[in-house]
Amino acid sequence: MADMEESEKKPKSSARLRADAIRDFQCKNLIAVIENPTDIKNIGTVIRNANALGVEKVYVVDSRGSLPDDWQELRGDRAISKTSVSAVKWTFVKRFDSTDACFDHLESNGFTSVVTSPHVKGKASIYLHEGDFTESTKLAVWFGSEAIGISDRAVERSAMCVSIPMFGMIESLNLGTSSGIVLYEVCRQRREYQSKYRLRDQRGARAEPLPTTMPLE
Repeated sequence: MADMEESEKKPKSSARLRADAIRDFQCKNLIAVIENPTDIKNIGTVIRNANALGVEKVYVVDSRGSLPDDWQELRGDRAISKTSVSAVKWTFVKRFDSTDACFDHLESNGFTSVVTSPHVKGKASIYLHEGDFTESTKLAVWFGSEAIGISDRAVERSAMCVSIPMFGMIESLNLGTSSGIVLYEVCRQRREYQSKYRLRDQRGARAEPLPTTMPLE
């Protein structure tokens, strides 16, 4: 009995305290999908962005089979761990053999997908600042490979195509930068919605909105 009481009083680790503090700020039912990345290190960069911004999960389409099915094995990869700054240890990641397999899984679980591209490709195409990313209860945001961008098949199966406005001679951004910009806006909108409502369609309004930013230490 004494041992049980002692274990109950044991202080939480700093990592556990941090996990408890950020729980209400996580964007529920939001997944970032990386489609056939050509550089394994870029996976770590996207995972870092997703984790820092509060994305719930990361999916990776790996048609070449270059990644292990067991994500625990990849967590020990130095390139991934270094570029993700250990975010890989705190992020749920799932691998798929093909674009269609990933879409099948997402759709069977009620997710709507949007794809990102620097060029207008979808039948419904918008700029990032024009989108309302709270309309879908469950949302997956797709990012294409560094070499060829998002695939035509992903565009075909998605609800719309989202692009970041470009104003320079260079009309593209690298995967790490583009995923950070897009996920920041998507998470900002969804976090604001979660702070006001418990349910979809603006139901379950909170008497007092939850905070949308972590207090500065």
